[in-house]
Amino acid sequence: MSTAPVPDARRARVRVGAGAALILVLAGVACAVLITAMTPHGVSAVVRPGPSAAAGVPDAGVPDADADADAIYVHIIGQVVHPGLYALQDGDRGVDIVAAAGGFTPAADPAGINLARLLSDGEQIVVPAVGEVVAAAGGVSADGTVNLNTADAAALDTLPRIGPALAERILAWREKNGPFASVDDLLDVPGIGDSILDGLRDLVTT
Repeated sequence: MSTAPVPDARRARVRVGAGAALILVLAGVACAVLITAMTPHGVSAVVRPGPSAAAGVPDAGVPDADADADAIYVHIIGQVVHPGLYALQDGDRGVDIVAAAGGFTPAADPAGINLARLLSDGEQIVVPAVGEVVAAAGGVSADGTVNLNTADAAALDTLPRIGPALAERILAWREKNGPFASVDDLLDVPGIGDSILDGLRDLVTT
């Protein structure tokens, strides 16, 4: 009389059960990795509506408290869908602030601002309507670029890495030597080297 190999059968069932459990674990890990990869890791702009909207005034916006401490803050008004104050990343350009504000309105003149230029912390951008002339103040043009030959100290001080001391040196150089012929002439100003000049090329004009 023969007997069935019960112990072997049990071991086989145990192996099958362990294999199925391992497959389930691996499937769970794969799902977790996929979900993590599909989760956004941040936004380029943060804005909350300000109280001015109810009064019919273009919304200045209030940056969220949890915005990146290294963010730059740019105020955009005029012909964009959502005017306001936005927190962006250093290195963002004009096109990024327009996108953050929801894009141009149908009345906007896209040629009124320079979409390619680098943004700087604390600046305000005005997007004009078609046919609208935005008054330039202190040497700052409608697209936000600073004219080295007409800018005052306050306008120059808004440029990255140009504080009050360098702004005064630029004005002194201009008074002594006449108008800047090109942006490269900034290298003749004491304290301005190649690295500072490279950061200013898209922000200034002559």
